[in-house]
This record gives sequence, C-alpha cells and structure tokens, in this order.
Amino acid sequence: MTNSWSNWSGLVKAAPKLIATPADAGDLADLVRSAPGPLRVAGAGHSFTPLVQSDGTIVSLEKIEGLVSHDAATNRAKVRAGTRLGALMHILEGIGQGLPNMGDIDRQAIGGALGTATHGSGPALGAYHTQLETVQFVDGQGKLREYDRARDQDMIRATGVALGAFGVLTEVTMNNIATYRLRRRKWVLPIGDMLRDFETMMAAHRSAEFYYIPFSGYAQFIASDLSDAQPTPRPTEDDEAGLATLRKLRTALRRLPSLRRALIKGAVKKVPAEDYVQDWLNVYVSDRQTRFNEMEYHLPYEEGPKALTEIIALTEKHFPEVYFPMEVRSVAPDEFWLSPFHKRLTCSIAIHHDAASDPLPFMRAAEPIFRKYGGRPHWGKMHSLKAADFKKLYPRWDDAMAVRRDIDPENRFVSPYMAGLFGIEPGPFGIRQ
Repeated sequence: MTNSWSNWSGLVKAAPKLIATPADAGDLADLVRSAPGPLRVAGAGHSFTPLVQSDGTIVSLEKIEGLVSHDAATNRAKVRAGTRLGALMHILEGIGQGLPNMGDIDRQAIGGALGTATHGSGPALGAYHTQLETVQFVDGQGKLREYDRARDQDMIRATGVALGAFGVLTEVTMNNIATYRLRRRKWVLPIGDMLRDFETMMAAHRSAEFYYIPFSGYAQFIASDLSDAQPTPRPTEDDEAGLATLRKLRTALRRLPSLRRALIKGAVKKVPAEDYVQDWLNVYVSDRQTRFNEMEYHLPYEEGPKALTEIIALTEKHFPEVYFPMEVRSVAPDEFWLSPFHKRLTCSIAIHHDAASDPLPFMRAAEPIFRKYGGRPHWGKMHSLKAADFKKLYPRWDDAMAVRRDIDPENRFVSPYMAGLFGIEPGPFGIRQ
C-alpha cells in the first residue's frame, strides 16, 4: 500500500516512503537518525506551500501532545509541540491562563503555528512565536537540544520561526497571560472609509481586523477589547452561509456583473452589527468548513491600504470568479530572525480562492502587487519566492542559515522545496551544502 498525505485544502500532496507517528522525543530521535530522508514534519496540514511534502518520511507529532507543566505565578505553560490550538485553549483556560491573541482557526498544531509565524491581529500584539520562553527539539543528528530565552536569546530568535527545518520541535514553554474576557463588535462600513481611516481604526482597539467582500464596496470591521462585563451570548455564526450565498451569486450571475454587484452590495449593507462579551477562548475562532487556498503577504504597516486598493482593483477587473473575502490584520514587530514581522509594524493582507478551482492565475497576478510594496510572504501560504528573494527581505538571513547548518549539517530536513527556499544545491548523492 502506498502512503499518501495531503494538506487541508488538497493542493499539496505527497507519497512518502514512511509516515511516522513517534510516541515521544526518544522515538523521534531514533526516527531522525534512521528513517528515509528527507524528513518533514506535519502539523495539521493548514499550510498551503509544500513545506511538508517529501518522498522520504513525513513525521506526525499527533502523539506528542498535551500539557507538561505550568507556573501560575508567571502564567507560563510548557506544552508538547503536537498539541492542537483548539485543545490548547481549553488546557490553558483550565489552569487560569489565556493566549494573548489568536487567529481565527484553531485546528493547527502549536508546533506548526510557531514554525510558520502564524498570528492574530493587533498593532501591539505579536505572533505566537513571540510568546516563546523555552524550546526543545531534536536536531538533524537525533540529538535533543534545549534553549531558554534568558540564556540563549539568539538561539530562541533564530529557531522560533523554523519552517520545520531547524530541528523537530518536541516541547515549548509559552508566556501567556491570565484568563480574560473580550468585548467583540462587528459592523459594516464602506471600504473607502475603512481605507481612509485605516491607521486610526486599527489602532483604536486592542485587536482589530476587517474583511473586504469582493464586488460589494463594503468591509466588515471586527474590534476586540478587554472587558470586565458579564458574558453575553455569542451570535450565531453565519460565515459559511454567507460564503454559500456569495458563491451562488458568482455562479448564477457570471454574465450579469452589474446585477451581481448590486445584489452583493445590498446584502452586505443589511448584515446586522454584533456586540457581545465572552471569555477569550469563545471569541477568536470561527468554523471554517469551505476549503480554500490562500496567499498572505506581510507589508510595512503604512503600505497596507495602497496595496489593498490595487488588489481589489485587480480582482474586480480580472478575476470575477473570486468570492472569498479579503482579510486585513496588523501585527506587532519582533526580533525573530525569520519572522515576517522582523523589526517592523505590519499590515497583513490575505486573499483566498475556492479549493475546487485553480488558484494559481489569481495568486500569480496578485503577488507582484504585494512584492512592490515590500511584502514578506507568510511561510505557510502560497508564494513563489526563493532564497535570493528572502536574503533581500530578511536582515538576519545569513545568520539564520548558519544556525540551520549547525542544527542539520547533513540536511536531513531539507526536501527539494526547502532547498529552493534556502538556496541549497542538490549534490550527486542528494541535497548537500
């Protein structure tokens, strides 16, 4: 029987010689030393790039999960790398802690979320990797390494965003905060107003983001702020129903674009506002059932509105098949060497395409706009960049590559795709430096 693996959207597929599920760090170390290479690590398959793709070994950390220990005084928790975010939320709530921020999907494993710089939104809130206090991983020679922020700050910064190529994460200690409540509000406004007041509106809340609905002229703004009020019911989520309506209008009115635009605009304007208070773990996450492929670029904060204006124009002029909303968020700067938010306040813009259709024409057309404005791609979302491009975008690129060579001198974790990212040429007996 042939082993098979695919990512969540079905875009990336692999037929490795071995799919392994080690039970602990010891099993993992044995696997790294002996399994057919290259070894790549699968989280929940929520990346849209071939990070996991391998014809050697794909390692699942699904058995290396759960809480290891916690410290109530510092709000720190040590967890295993295979722990899914959905489970992690409840683990932390149970010990009186909370993640300071989240994205809107909770199916990823924490190891994968850290490795690809997954993030939420808020100009003063960093991505998940900024919470790292300690990391433990198995290196390319099967040795267990541990680093602590207090003693090994450079190594934490070098390996915090690791793309599964700086060893295989086994455990991490995260700096959390005490459990908390959020007041979340949603309302609709014209996209012109949103773009004009972008910096003011995004900075006015602890966490803020917005979605532009293609062909509507309107955005849905979402604001979240800390609250001491008693919880109120969260409104019924209707995102999937809304997507189904947008898809039907696209399909039925393909030859009547003016009518399509009018109907979408009318429907979006009637979307009711929301205002509720809930514990943090009942606020961030949405139920994403319709599968899609995604490109997300992280731009200098002030360039976001200009880039989005061009992306909207491109979409509405040349890609009438697109109906997924565009997501716009902000992320605080950090010091991690391969973080897309390295040393700059960021505006992140994500575009999506139905997984049932070919996303490449749309993504290829949009990418030059993102790049024109200095964008760095999300490591787990569609892009076409290679090592020469990244070297220009990341000031500590060469330093990070030197650390990677030390951790994995025989390139056990380097697939052909990773070799392209890192600028490693295949040798006569496989991939070599």
